[in-house]
Amino acid sequence: MESIFSSKGNESYISRINQLTPETERKWGTMSVSQMLAHLNVTFDMSFTDRYPKPTGLKKWMLKLLVKGSVVGPKPYKKNLRTAPIFLVKDDKDFDKEKKKLLAYVHQVHKLGADYFEGRSSHSFGKLTKGEWDNMFSKHLDHHLLQFGV
Repeated sequence: MESIFSSKGNESYISRINQLTPETERKWGTMSVSQMLAHLNVTFDMSFTDRYPKPTGLKKWMLKLLVKGSVVGPKPYKKNLRTAPIFLVKDDKDFDKEKKKLLAYVHQVHKLGADYFEGRSSHSFGKLTKGEWDNMFSKHLDHHLLQFGV
């Protein structure tokens, strides 16, 4: 898995995203390629917008205790893992719109750089290191791009 913050890694993710077409078939799972792009955009939306309400109380505590390590740690995701309801994309999405949005986010993360993310608070897990942010972004991108064979 390459770092989204490195020039080489960022260019690799952009190249892989650009290989996707509306006809790209999944290797596993149930999402279409446009739904997958929208699904990936949720992570970036949570990082850069207030579109989604932040978890509070028990839910926030449970996310930090039970989910954080698997999301921000280096271990790759397994195929067909369940996702949080907020990440579920059930309706059809506009492939070109979602792809363009994702490419803009990947560019933005690289432009801001790793130091921008050091100690920055995430939507669900509180303050993260730049390494944890890198793992979260890169691992999620890599997992779903592999899901679609790129």
